[in-house]
Amino acid sequence: MTKIDIVSGFLGAGKTTLIKKLLSEALKGEQVVLIENEFGEIGVDGGFLKEAGIEITEMNSGCICCSLVGDFATALKEVLEKYHPQRILIEPSGVGKLSDVMAAVQNADLHDAALNSAVAVVDASKAKMYIKNFGEFFINQIEHAGTIILSRTGSISEDKLNKTIELIREHNAKATIVTTPWEQVEGSAILETIEGAKDLEKELLEEVMKHHHEHEHEHHHHDHDEHEHHHHDHDHDEHEHHHHDHDHDEHEHGESCSCGCGHDHGHEGHHHADEVFDSIGFETAKAYSKADIERFLEGLEDDDKYGMVLRSKGIVASVDSDEWIHFDYTPGEVNVRYGKADVTGKIVVIGADINEDAIKELFA
Repeated sequence: MTKIDIVSGFLGAGKTTLIKKLLSEALKGEQVVLIENEFGEIGVDGGFLKEAGIEITEMNSGCICCSLVGDFATALKEVLEKYHPQRILIEPSGVGKLSDVMAAVQNADLHDAALNSAVAVVDASKAKMYIKNFGEFFINQIEHAGTIILSRTGSISEDKLNKTIELIREHNAKATIVTTPWEQVEGSAILETIEGAKDLEKELLEEVMKHHHEHEHEHHHHDHDEHEHHHHDHDHDEHEHHHHDHDHDEHEHGESCSCGCGHDHGHEGHHHADEVFDSIGFETAKAYSKADIERFLEGLEDDDKYGMVLRSKGIVASVDSDEWIHFDYTPGEVNVRYGKADVTGKIVVIGADINEDAIKELFA
């Protein structure tokens, strides 16, 4: 029986880093297939994980909650038939709802595989901001995880860590929360913790499927325009931008979402990711200096100019080295390093109400 593990987490939480750690420290010698679902047109993470020799199926046709119903089940079945793996790791889009992914695995009607675990990776330094601005997506991942693994705990105060745990416990009282900085704990210990939550996982899956069937039942008994509820009047300018608040050692955006749909996504709702988040993905043959990329990423902090950028990542050719530049950005955090070359340069930017022209001009 193939184990299926879902590693969810909001944009930039560290899902790929955790997966690499598990592969190198806990799953060596096990036949593993990774299925990624990028939000947007161009997949970048596959380039980071090819170094581990893992088979990757990328589905870039849309956000995970939109592409799940059809091709996701097909992809799972094809992976099982082709590779007969011992384990399948699913890395959903950072803006995918964990409950949707769990329901999709269950609805795929697999005979030789079953859901083993559902994990949420949470950036301990940004949990408060993301709950406030994008609670509908962020909280869904927390609520349905049997294990919650905090990232970046070593870079925040003990007081802030405890407040993050309190926020999480408001939405999930039972999950095991891993708080130890990742460099101090072996991947095998993390995997043991994840697999120790099976009873809770079974309970959470039952709740998901019950809710899923109730929602389906409601859907079949209401004949209305499915987009009808998205057209609301609102009092604020939908193109208004929110400035970063650097007070209290917290990098926060404004109270309301700047996506322009007239909703505050800090409250539970029924949006698909592509109604709230924008994604720009483009290829480039241009070579950059490390200093250029660092300057560009720091520039993305300007909400007025670029919109609310939540995540950027890429692999591009370098003018200073034979190696290529690999980079990651989340609000307040820039990571630029050298790594292996790819067939062409790729840049992805994800956010809400983002200015595509300005961003393309920045990297031009």
